[in-house]
Amino acid sequence: MFKKYKNKPTLEPFNNNNDHNHVNAANYQNPVSPPTPVTKSLLQFHCQLAHGSPTAFVSGFSNVRELYQKIAECFEFPPSDILFCTLNTHKIDMRKLLGGQIGLEDFIFAHRKGRAKEVELQKTEEALGLTITDNGAGYAFIKRIKDGSVIHNIPHIQVGDHIEKLDGINMVGKRHFEVAKVLKEIPKGSTFTIRLVEPMKTGFSSIAPKSSVRSNKKGIGNGKGTLRFKAGGKAEIQEQDDMMDAGIEKINSILESFLGINDSELATQIWECAIDKSNSMDFAEAIDNSDLEAFGFSDDLIIELWGAVTDARDGRLS
Repeated sequence: MFKKYKNKPTLEPFNNNNDHNHVNAANYQNPVSPPTPVTKSLLQFHCQLAHGSPTAFVSGFSNVRELYQKIAECFEFPPSDILFCTLNTHKIDMRKLLGGQIGLEDFIFAHRKGRAKEVELQKTEEALGLTITDNGAGYAFIKRIKDGSVIHNIPHIQVGDHIEKLDGINMVGKRHFEVAKVLKEIPKGSTFTIRLVEPMKTGFSSIAPKSSVRSNKKGIGNGKGTLRFKAGGKAEIQEQDDMMDAGIEKINSILESFLGINDSELATQIWECAIDKSNSMDFAEAIDNSDLEAFGFSDDLIIELWGAVTDARDGRLS
């Protein structure tokens, strides 16, 4: 028997064998529609728990923390149980990770805390081969494991695992770059313990096609829109912008190369700092005058980031 949840969730399930994104990209050369202010009651999104649940509708949020709170209210558990969310798939697919935006037709899957585990390992190389991201609400987790790295051959450490403790030191509440810094500062040759929490395993069965899920999104455009979370806790509806998306993707790859982190929301904030700047000096000044200054970006990193912005503007990124 399905348990009854708040907000009158339907029992209309989702086709997990037909994952796809319903946001249709427009050519970046086309003019972009101005952002539409979002009221918290305007939009509703379909949501399920990734390990299996009825479908609920979530609304009334303008940032990730508020989204987690709304999901937790629907399914009656603490918001701290949510490790991360994926879009249009219940699988632990980091390519579909919810970051700084949600397509207006996207289906949200929330991944809850599962089993905790501790692994003792020796740092035989300077780089462990991990890319760290976080959920925007206090949990850093593994987004990518580099092939052939120290971690790659340890089966108990997997993509999607939340890094809860390092040598007994609590990592909950720390940003991804802070966790990455702790890992980097562990001396080569030393042995340390990492405590992880894996996402709850899936229990989906008897799934109907997604076409059977009726849309409840009236008056929100033609499906090409995206709800973007902005700095300061605001959210805006914007049309899909290929130039910006290519630039943000490139910025993210640079952050991973320099800092070992991956964060679409952070990459979006960097893009927004550069959007009206004409040179790298103005861009660097904008970074220094924002809360991004806390990251202490090096001159080399600033130059790489500015290069990504200009490449995107000039259409050199596909």
